[in-house]
Amino acid sequence: MRPTGRLHLGHYHGVLKNWVKLQHEYPCLFFVADWHALTTSYEDTQVIERSVWDMLIDWLAAGVDPSQATLFIQSRVPEHAELHLLLSMMCPLGWLERVPTYKDQQEKLADRDLATYGFLGYPLLQSADILIYRANLVPVGEDQVPHVELTREVARRFNHLYGREPGFEDKAREAVKKLGGKRGKLYEELRTLYQQEGKDEALAQGKALLEEAQSLSMGDRERLYGYLEGSGKMILAEPGALLTEAARMPGLDGQKMSKSYNNTLMLREEPEVVTKKIRGMKTDTQRVRRTDPGDPDRCPVWQFHVIYSDDSVKQWVQEGCRSAGIGCLECKQPVIDAVLKEQAPIHERARQYEEDPMLLRNIVADGCERARKLASETMRDVREAMGLNYA
Repeated sequence: MRPTGRLHLGHYHGVLKNWVKLQHEYPCLFFVADWHALTTSYEDTQVIERSVWDMLIDWLAAGVDPSQATLFIQSRVPEHAELHLLLSMMCPLGWLERVPTYKDQQEKLADRDLATYGFLGYPLLQSADILIYRANLVPVGEDQVPHVELTREVARRFNHLYGREPGFEDKAREAVKKLGGKRGKLYEELRTLYQQEGKDEALAQGKALLEEAQSLSMGDRERLYGYLEGSGKMILAEPGALLTEAARMPGLDGQKMSKSYNNTLMLREEPEVVTKKIRGMKTDTQRVRRTDPGDPDRCPVWQFHVIYSDDSVKQWVQEGCRSAGIGCLECKQPVIDAVLKEQAPIHERARQYEEDPMLLRNIVADGCERARKLASETMRDVREAMGLNYA
């Protein structure tokens, strides 16, 4: 996530709740993309550092658990930049120019000078961010799928160009022995079924077998992936897109919640501010007096009820609004109560990091160290494949 400062409830419902869920299902890495912030805001860097720490507190307050997931800052792991540089040597320019968001962002941000390599190359930096951890899944909405597909193409091209390891087959056969007799025999059977009969399920079963094999080194595992597919050593893994449902959190005016629209409720908004903002929300403009019947479908407050209220409250709103049986302030109160209830544990979790900044610094330092260890392993293999290890 790019550091844009403190987060709002749109970020919480759209991204963070999903992260909290995923951290219990997969080994996850969540990082602050501070270099990516420079691709569109390179001339104004003063706010980045403060934004980084504010955003990290919001992640932790939302329930992201550093004992379950790795949290780190992109620029603290310089291997990202090294891999980006090396990938840029072999990535065709046309691949970057055809990324859908490239022209779209240029049009949306027409007031900024985006005629830079950093802006053109940011999808490749994203690819490096993913490939350096050999990630198999990237949680994205549909609009980001083209970025994952670019990453797959880059990995494929890299493996094709540099995956021809000297003595590859001999090393692969030695690696098969490390699987053990029973597993090694099954691996060979699945490899034959895939390469000779084209059975895709055999490929999937073979990959699953390798994922479960704890005794293999990272290098042997990548050799056996490539040997299974009939290619060379698979140095960079092709990730898949883990599609996530895009939860549209409305803003106070009914538009999408966004700082640029000035219609947000911040994740750690003070209770009295939450109450004041929701009470001040505009309602059905055709309901001028308390005795006028209204239409919830024309009212931004109803969109909050859709997210926060149960069926009985929704029915009460529909019937009370349309019959003028309830007033707008009455209608807003259950929303206020629900938002404050949601935010209470968020405030509680944030307090320890607000009171002790070193606690946050230590969590991030540990996460950066773990991330660098993984990234270093990948870069060792990348340098070796490209003839840059000079051992």
